Amino acid sequence: MKLNTPLNLFILLFLCLFTQATAQTLRVGAAVRVITPDPLLPVSGGIGTPKPSVEKKGDLYARAMVFEQGNTRFAIVNVDNLGWSSILGNKSRALIKGIAPENILIGATHTHSAPDAYGFPDATGKNYADLKYLDRCVQQIADAVNEAITKLEPAALKVNVEEAKGKIAYNYYAPALYDPRCGVIQAIATTGARQGKAIATLVNYAIHPEVIGSGRGILSPDLCGPLYDRIEAQAGGVALFMNGAQGGMVTADTRLEYGKEGQSNQKEANTWEECIRIGELLADEALRIINKAPVLDSPSIYCTSKMIDLPVDSEIMRYILTHSPLKYEYTKPNTVSTQLNLLNIGPAQILTVPGEALPNVGYYVKRHMATKLPFLFGLTNDAFGYMLAKVDFNSFKRYDYVTRTSLGEMTAEIYMDQALQLIQASPKPVTK
Repeated sequence: MKLNTPLNLFILLFLCLFTQATAQTLRVGAAVRVITPDPLLPVSGGIGTPKPSVEKKGDLYARAMVFEQGNTRFAIVNVDNLGWSSILGNKSRALIKGIAPENILIGATHTHSAPDAYGFPDATGKNYADLKYLDRCVQQIADAVNEAITKLEPAALKVNVEEAKGKIAYNYYAPALYDPRCGVIQAIATTGARQGKAIATLVNYAIHPEVIGSGRGILSPDLCGPLYDRIEAQAGGVALFMNGAQGGMVTADTRLEYGKEGQSNQKEANTWEECIRIGELLADEALRIINKAPVLDSPSIYCTSKMIDLPVDSEIMRYILTHSPLKYEYTKPNTVSTQLNLLNIGPAQILTVPGEALPNVGYYVKRHMATKLPFLFGLTNDAFGYMLAKVDFNSFKRYDYVTRTSLGEMTAEIYMDQALQLIQASPKPVTK
């Protein structure tokens, strides 16, 4: 049979078009693992000795969302913990098959009611981290991503960023100085029995989930738990929460009374009921924001990364890194290396932050991003303390704590410079 017959040419053209269409098809999968310790472990709200827990309110989770298009595949994972280092993250990456390690983003929700994942040492160098528990979390994170890969299915996307309304967050240091924008990405199944239903909904918002805090004897995902439950009940699929630029000190608005300049008069609702109120309100706002977004049938995706070096000038941070059982390694004398990621998901652009960036740092990076739908994933790939601009570093009495628990004066400056370089070197998101 001759290859140039009309029938064969038609078949060849059909196969070429089919292959091209398949390569451009976006596929998304999601999965969840419970990482609640049993029996319960002490909880950590930061530097210092973890506090005993005697009860739990909600479960702690690792939640994974995997994107695939052609040869591009990446994963986004949220972990219900104060922070999650690259030391632990890399252990999970080594157990994940089918995704390049640098394309796996692992971020902490920053709940202040979960076990110590830093291995904070006390004055004697002793730490209270449960390494067996952390190893189990490492495995569970990998299992969630590996399962999400097996669940990949053709998907459309909805993406939107808009201000979340209501009593959700405020800046404890200066009430109005925070980013009220909420970014939402929702993947929708386009084939099969689940056609038209949500595969996963990702919420990106800057807030400290510390309604309960570490001193109440309660282990909890804090406001993130009710947020997951509300979104999954209303939209279906898997809910994820990625924090933003919430440093210094963007926290949950639990104020009952207001004093001068809107500050709390020491009366706050630090209860599980308040976690439910704030979590469900944020979930409802996220769904309101995404419900008005158009469906994108063939959005393109992109993922890149780069390693950057950050000097460790803080004596407190050097002590923690040196004495933590996680065994952090310096790439140079008193210098740590961390990974930045940039993602384009349809018209949205996402940058990771390896710590708690202050709102002005977040605003600066967002306004230089090549999109009207900017996302910042805080505490992602690493969690190296607060990141404040050099003009703010040690400049106000209010910033004494965030200065002492920052790597140093140049941390945010280096981050902003490297983030902008990554933006400029990357293709712009497809806005159609």
